[in-house]
Amino acid sequence: MNFQHTDDRRMLADSLNRFVVEQYGFEARDRIARSDEGFSRDMWQRFCELGIVGAFFDEAAGGFGGDGFDVAVVFEALGRGLVVEPFLDALIVGRALAHAGNDTQRAIIAKMIDGAAIASFAHDEPGSHYELARVSTRATRHGDGWKLNGAKGVVQQAGHADVLLVSARTSGGEYDTAGISLFVVPRDAQGVSVRGHRKIDGGRVAEVSLDDVTLAAEALVGNEGGGYATLTHAIGYGLVALASEAVGAMDVAKEHTLEYLRTRKQFGVPIGAFQALQHRMADVLLEIEQARSAAINAAAAVGEAGVARERALSAAKYSIGRIGARVAEESIQLHGGIGMTWELPLSHYAKRLVMIDHQLGDEDHHLAR
Repeated sequence: MNFQHTDDRRMLADSLNRFVVEQYGFEARDRIARSDEGFSRDMWQRFCELGIVGAFFDEAAGGFGGDGFDVAVVFEALGRGLVVEPFLDALIVGRALAHAGNDTQRAIIAKMIDGAAIASFAHDEPGSHYELARVSTRATRHGDGWKLNGAKGVVQQAGHADVLLVSARTSGGEYDTAGISLFVVPRDAQGVSVRGHRKIDGGRVAEVSLDDVTLAAEALVGNEGGGYATLTHAIGYGLVALASEAVGAMDVAKEHTLEYLRTRKQFGVPIGAFQALQHRMADVLLEIEQARSAAINAAAAVGEAGVARERALSAAKYSIGRIGARVAEESIQLHGGIGMTWELPLSHYAKRLVMIDHQLGDEDHHLAR
């Protein structure tokens, strides 16, 4: 199998990496991440103008990519810059709407590509423990439409989203894969309440409550009770994105650590000359290459269907979780005490690597899968 990127992907990656270096340096990123909004609308718009959201979708959905490797090159660059703008949710929501949405819902994709709309993925619930089918939020018939009641947790940028993609149960038991439906919910709809808070790795999330939220029939995405297949499809691309983002972050952590080992001196020589530290760094480099291979394997498999796809995705997420934590720990230890300081970018990369493990299922969850 040929894993060389196409010319278009290389050009996109080069443009995005250059933009991140020149316009999204650490100080700018830190300021954005700690702001009241937790992201920059101006930066969101400028990133979208580069075409990166369009890379998530094929031509039928209004994009110019849509392959797993298109997603991978974008998120690897975003990981290198620790970008906090809500591109993961744009990917997941957009893939779900492209997979099962009606014409009106698919028009949201075009708005996201242009940077005119922000969407949040509201699926996880308190106590769900990453189980995709564990949905307690209920949707009941209300005239020709629907009424939603329930709660969603850790919804990325829900406080500033234009629409939410909400999962709710229309039939079946709490753990049944059948009976899950998806709905497009305007964030300002009556009955939607949002309580936001900061994330430890930068940006903001929110707890979302749905109290008798009334929706028209057209809010339903796809067939009633058939949302599980759409969730599986969309979240698969989210896993590719997280794996690739982690690889980008690991590469930067590696570069910073190598530079520190070359310049920090003890007993008159760079500490990188000590054999014990060389061995530890060599182990880190090997682990990162293993993570890269797992991410490539996931990107290659995400367009397929069945058990082989899910195994490749879970293998990548498990590898990223395990290796990301080790890279974070070793990089900080090889820096010594300075590695924990807020002013040093490395500590922020370490936080992000640890938190990636907890998005869309942690290491233990995917190992069990």
